[in-house]
Amino acid sequence: MSVKLLDNKAFYGYRVRRTVAGKLYQEYFSLKTGGSRLEGKKKKDIEKEALARDVVLEAQQNRYLDETKEDRCFKSDGTVRGISYLLKTEKSGNLTPIFQVGVASKVENKTVCTSFSLNAHGSDDAWNRAVEAYAKHKTIRKNTKLYQRLLKAMPNVS
Repeated sequence: MSVKLLDNKAFYGYRVRRTVAGKLYQEYFSLKTGGSRLEGKKKKDIEKEALARDVVLEAQQNRYLDETKEDRCFKSDGTVRGISYLLKTEKSGNLTPIFQVGVASKVENKTVCTSFSLNAHGSDDAWNRAVEAYAKHKTIRKNTKLYQRLLKAMPNVS
């Protein structure tokens, strides 16, 4: 939720703030009239107005995110944004090739980072596991064209 009650010398009221399609919307709903603070029903009405505006902005935000989901999954070079091929240095000093997945999870509402070893799984299986983890956290279903496109975007790891 992006509705916040502000109570300071400069302003007393609700601020609604969301970014939709790269544009920041920030709107204020004052809880003062004529220099005095609103109470009771009038205060509740302003709160409902702010929450209603947030619902409208959230719907616009979600619609934009759904429409641009495929574009946001890929970098300009065709690789998957959020899956990297790395050489990890082990404690022994050995270099292990991995696919590292680092994404803002829609499922867990936090950043998730996991990796899959090419030595342990082979490059194809490690990539499939990385895409599966990526899709899970980005809520991409396996039976979609986007999922198939993700599977085909495996970087050259030879």
